[in-house]
Amino acid sequence: MQLVVMATVLALAGASKRCSFGCSLQNVSIPVESCGKTEYVYTTICEGYCYNEDPVYMSPVKRAKQYVCNGDWITYEVKYIRGCSEGVTYPVAKNCQCTSCDEDNTDCGRVSSISCF
Repeated sequence: MQLVVMATVLALAGASKRCSFGCSLQNVSIPVESCGKTEYVYTTICEGYCYNEDPVYMSPVKRAKQYVCNGDWITYEVKYIRGCSEGVTYPVAKNCQCTSCDEDNTDCGRVSSISCF
């Protein structure tokens, strides 16, 4: 269940209609489901773009270091939906910073374009 909630949080972060250069906490509302009922919870996520260099020459030996907006996802809260004894656990970001991209769990490829609406 935590994986589904985390995927929803990340999908909502990508659905934003504005550009946010820099990495910061953003308030979002996400749907959670338990016992066939859906309610919304308010939480914080890390959102924004980090500075990355896009070199003209792509060295096969040394790759350009990529940075991503990352946060402290160690904190989780539980939401109990009225009439349901099973709680739903969802993540809450406490702080955000630009960190080196970890290729073990993140797609660190180049972003081809960023458009702001």
